[in-house]
Amino acid sequence: MSITVEQPICEPKAEGLKLIHCGKVRDVYEVDNERLLLVATDRISAFDCILPTRIPSKGVVLTRLSEFWFDHLRGLTANHLITANIDEMPSPIAGNESLRGRSTLGRRTDVFPVECVVRGYLEGSGWKEYQQTGEICGHRLPPGLKQCDRLAEPLFTPATKAATGHDENIDFAHFSDIVGDEVARELRAKSIQIFEAASNHAASKGIIIADTKFEFGRDAAGEILLIDEVLTPDSSRFWSADTYEPGHAQASFDKQFVREYLETLDWDKTPPAPPLPSRIVEATSERYVAAYELLTGQHFSV
Repeated sequence: MSITVEQPICEPKAEGLKLIHCGKVRDVYEVDNERLLLVATDRISAFDCILPTRIPSKGVVLTRLSEFWFDHLRGLTANHLITANIDEMPSPIAGNESLRGRSTLGRRTDVFPVECVVRGYLEGSGWKEYQQTGEICGHRLPPGLKQCDRLAEPLFTPATKAATGHDENIDFAHFSDIVGDEVARELRAKSIQIFEAASNHAASKGIIIADTKFEFGRDAAGEILLIDEVLTPDSSRFWSADTYEPGHAQASFDKQFVREYLETLDWDKTPPAPPLPSRIVEATSERYVAAYELLTGQHFSV
């Protein structure tokens, strides 16, 4: 049976821990009252459907790249990361080799039920909304912009987090209604600050971060933490600065490559999703690894 977003298969398993969430890519386990274990699988989703084909080592790339960014950005914001080294984790995690390289031990938080999206370029759902209304999430933009044009300044364009189906872009007023005015202003400021710092680093490595999404939560002490994954090919659009040219879709280091392949099929974007051919799997894996190596300056090996 094909896997759908409503019926994900949780793998690999953290035996001995309570599974509290089986997501599109990550499975979350309860370690104790203060800590959670996040396991990044090799699942890949597109159009809010989990595909039946795995991308080898994808979960390891996501975990290591998130670890890199949490460290790189630690001067800007606190985050949930305790360790991504399985040998530093408590029993029964330590010793479970199927979890090595793809597991994050993090502080537990009350998660804000929103996606904090920042866009530096006009693409994706933002491009579609602009074509229809001339706006993105309440931001009025100049007329005549082209697909993938750089925006005058990064825009904070939040979205709701849908349990099933598609997330919905919302304006800042709706965002404030959900999380409160003070928190909304803080999350907006943090998100833009992180985006700008990450974009500067990526630019020095020849990568454009077109857009990305962040998640935040509040810990038991009341501190707002950056959580989940951060600035990965799953949560961001990464383009090559060398080949960037507005007016059309860009070659990417992210899962947009998979979306574009699926757009060529006779599939209505509802479950069950079709399998991916080996050539698409291999090319996707290569793009994820390339993003990791370019951004971190480190060779990737499992």
